[in-house]
Amino acid sequence: MTIYNTYDQLAELIAGLDPAKVLALKATDEMQTRLENLIEKSKESSLDRREKDELDHYIALERLIRLAKIRAQSPEQAS
Repeated sequence: MTIYNTYDQLAELIAGLDPAKVLALKATDEMQTRLENLIEKSKESSLDRREKDELDHYIALERLIRLAKIRAQSPEQAS
């Protein structure tokens, strides 16, 4: 099993919840602000290792939630 299979399975689990709730998922204002700050620092090449790891996790979570939202919108196409 690869990490992509794991993300795929997690997205499938999330997508199986109430579609309206899945589609309403979004980052808190605090999370969004932190992400924007990390992205800006990344553009300036001034992230330390911890911040780079944090940004990588935010990106992975964003992709996971996006995939779950796609599947929640069209469950017949997810199979």
